[in-house]
Amino acid sequence: MMRGNLLWTLFLVFVPLSLLSFGGGASIIAPLDHQAVAVHHWITQHEFVDMFAISRAAPGPGSMLVVLIGWRVAQWPGALIGAVGIFLPSSLLCYGVARMWNHYRGTAFHAALERGLAPVGTGLIIAGAWSILRASESGYSGWAIALLATAVLAWRNFHPLLVLFIGGTGYVVLVGILR
Repeated sequence: MMRGNLLWTLFLVFVPLSLLSFGGGASIIAPLDHQAVAVHHWITQHEFVDMFAISRAAPGPGSMLVVLIGWRVAQWPGALIGAVGIFLPSSLLCYGVARMWNHYRGTAFHAALERGLAPVGTGLIIAGAWSILRASESGYSGWAIALLATAVLAWRNFHPLLVLFIGGTGYVVLVGILR
């Protein structure tokens, strides 16, 4: 494939995902995984999980995963296309929606839209979490710890890094005991 076509393909994959990202970058993990691994074969499932972990550990938005995929596919031009493709369309959409949102604030339309979009964002985030857990091959231990961490965060207001640290440490200890 010619480099120009590859960059165009990257852009055409990332733009719709940008517009789909209700709830933030976590909401596009499942379709991004599908496109990058299964459809275009740009990266392996293992590379996707590694890049996901790096994007979550690094400061900045979680959708930086797209920039890492772009880098892997086409170095600097791919990273730039990834960043523009994932951030520009949603930023322009957010600007337009924010103007309209403020115009209709306090109306029945505003309240209905707010209530209607909450489950959409939640569903997309759950699909992304499901995709990452499935790809990580962490087994029942990983699933149990992820569910426990979710329950803890829903139940109490703990700092997410503390829950992540305890969950990661618990997984390492549990897997060490079971082996």
